[in-house]
Amino acid sequence: MAWPTHVVAAAGYVEDKSGNLLLVKTHHRGWDTPGGQIEIGESIEEGLLREIREESGITATLRCLIGVYSNVGAHTAYDGETHVPTKVMLDFICDFASGQPTPSDETSEVMWVPKAEAMQYITTPAMRFRFGKLLEFDGRVCYCAYVTRPEFKVLTDRYV
Repeated sequence: MAWPTHVVAAAGYVEDKSGNLLLVKTHHRGWDTPGGQIEIGESIEEGLLREIREESGITATLRCLIGVYSNVGAHTAYDGETHVPTKVMLDFICDFASGQPTPSDETSEVMWVPKAEAMQYITTPAMRFRFGKLLEFDGRVCYCAYVTRPEFKVLTDRYV
């Protein structure tokens, strides 16, 4: 039996005490929330907090899980050759702990924006969908499955 291959990733909606949201400008997706793949030997929490620090210079703490997402579409990576496996992504609300917004090798800009204005910066359909779930978060965790190519399409959208 071949083991299934899934990438596990996490994203953090980092809020400061004034209600601003941390955004990072990535090289491939434009403005986004910080996050990324969980590495071997890391817990999801450790991996997410590491990604936030690496991409933004900000240290954060986890508050709560708000969504679980599956990108089940098959496509190739930015290099045009590498097969991208199914992704399982977990979205968390996080709280600012310390640090100054600082770009990294993965990001060209980092900024705090009022949460109500953040959607105008986010352009990729999947991230706009997930960010919408943050804006309507009422304490229930959502589970959604979607594909991003050839066009974004939601396959499952429910609360668990």
